[in-house]
Amino acid sequence: MRRSGHSAALAEPAPPGAARSDLGILKRLWPYLWRYRWRVAAALTFLLLAKLANVGVPVLLKHLVDSFDLKAGDPRAVLVVPVGLLLAYAGLRLSTSLFTELRELVFAKASFGASKQIALEVFGHLHALSLRFHLERQTGGLSRDIERGTRALQSLVQYSLYTIVPTLVEVALVLGFLGWRFDAGYVWITLTALALYIVFTVTVTEWRTQFRRTMNELDSKAHSRAIDALLNYETVKYFNNEAFETRRYDEGLESYRKAQVKSQATLSLLNTGQQLIIATSLVAMLWRATQGVVDGRLTLGDLVMINAFLIQLYIPLNFLGVLYREVKQSLTDLDRMFALIEREREVADAPGAPALQVRDGVVRFESVSFAYDPARPILHDVSFEIPPGKTLAVVGPSGAGKSTLARLLYRFYDVSGGRITIDGQDIRAVTQDSLRRAIGIVPQDTVLFNDTVGYNIAYGRTGATHDEVVAAAQAAHIHGFIAATPKGYDTMVGERGLKLSGGEKQRVAIARTLLKDPPILIFDEATSALDSANERAIQAELKSAAQGKTALVIAHRLSTVADAHLIVVLEQGRVVEVGSHADLLDRDGRYAQMWRLQQAEEPVAA
Repeated sequence: MRRSGHSAALAEPAPPGAARSDLGILKRLWPYLWRYRWRVAAALTFLLLAKLANVGVPVLLKHLVDSFDLKAGDPRAVLVVPVGLLLAYAGLRLSTSLFTELRELVFAKASFGASKQIALEVFGHLHALSLRFHLERQTGGLSRDIERGTRALQSLVQYSLYTIVPTLVEVALVLGFLGWRFDAGYVWITLTALALYIVFTVTVTEWRTQFRRTMNELDSKAHSRAIDALLNYETVKYFNNEAFETRRYDEGLESYRKAQVKSQATLSLLNTGQQLIIATSLVAMLWRATQGVVDGRLTLGDLVMINAFLIQLYIPLNFLGVLYREVKQSLTDLDRMFALIEREREVADAPGAPALQVRDGVVRFESVSFAYDPARPILHDVSFEIPPGKTLAVVGPSGAGKSTLARLLYRFYDVSGGRITIDGQDIRAVTQDSLRRAIGIVPQDTVLFNDTVGYNIAYGRTGATHDEVVAAAQAAHIHGFIAATPKGYDTMVGERGLKLSGGEKQRVAIARTLLKDPPILIFDEATSALDSANERAIQAELKSAAQGKTALVIAHRLSTVADAHLIVVLEQGRVVEVGSHADLLDRDGRYAQMWRLQQAEEPVAA
């Protein structure tokens, strides 16, 4: 469940694959702005004042021109400058700029604040999604969608909401004044041009939206290919596939280029049509005004005023077309980001779920069944119990479902059947946060942050002191290696820890789990990347760390779990044997067969 602080920003998600309407996207965006409603109101007030001042400029300009009384027969009359009108003209110009800047200043907090809020919500929600989503996603495309969506939010809010409405208000004020001061002909010419302009712009822009969506998809695809290749740098090098990856990236960029060209061609068509409509209306208006001056019905000041009004209308109308295109593009980008926010959480806390209370640390799997894909079940009716303070090992061939047990206990997935309990509490009935705080895991494949060794170890408990980090590193037998490096604990580990060897990464993972110090431990092939000497040393440390804690050890090499209190043999997702090492050898079953096989292979491996 999301925290209540985010509830205002939630809305019913659109059905998967459904196209959200523009109005639907704006409704989805509105709660983020509502918290800044007083700033929104103040910004709108300043903007309307700026538009009123802007409309007053041509009127003052008319009076300024008409104030030169050239009919008096005194040529010096033209030298008498109406200072008051000039000052008023300057004041209106200054007011327009002043109110516009005040609008920007007042609204900056709302615009950037809403952008920050939605970016944080996307980030938090992505971490709340299931492991299945993150295994299927492409990092490059995902980051591109978030980047474009955040930028689109600022663009949409900052420009459209505070430009479209005021522009229409300015158009209404100008048309009202022209109709009242002169005649309805000016109004009808402008309204006809405005209607044609809007219909043409909306129609062509709607048609162009498909090209924008295609561009986004191709851009994300090309970016994802590049990121994927860079993240797998070593694999690319192993197979001499630099040229292959370059060709794949080039194919993506070429498809994106073609989509860009097509989009630009349609944009040119749109711009040309818009300019034709505006130019035609300008000629018609000026022709009518010029005829009025010739006929003596209008003064020279009236002509100047009408011309100034037309220029003022021309600029926002032209910008309105550009703005509409930007709004449509922003809505498209924003829709993709909202789709991420509304992605259903496969694993969610039950309403009002309490925190897990760990007393003894008894872990029980009760008739657990699970399938990543309904067509291919992984676990079948698995049952076992880890007594408090004891270590239980799960062994079996690859693909038997051993690591799946750890993922289910950590609740990366929910079981398909049966249940998992800790001290009698079904883990689906408690909060995930409290569950994961109670469990520490050393995974088989360790991925580190592109930061320092100290940071990666301290990640186990972010408030730990440096001395505690060092103690954890010593327990994991990696302190000597760290101390021998020039920068010590400030040594950078590189992207995904690629600067460290597999064994070094594994020991960092062990150190940060030891630092976390939870009551329940999971070791998923925790020593798989270590050599025999280090493996034996760390096994002793792991045994010491697990002392008095409930531990689940997942292993392939049976020699590493021979001293476990209980061993579960898993095969094809089913429990085939349970017992201690000695008991299982005495039974001469599947475990004994695996033991003899590995013992026979050990000298060869050595």
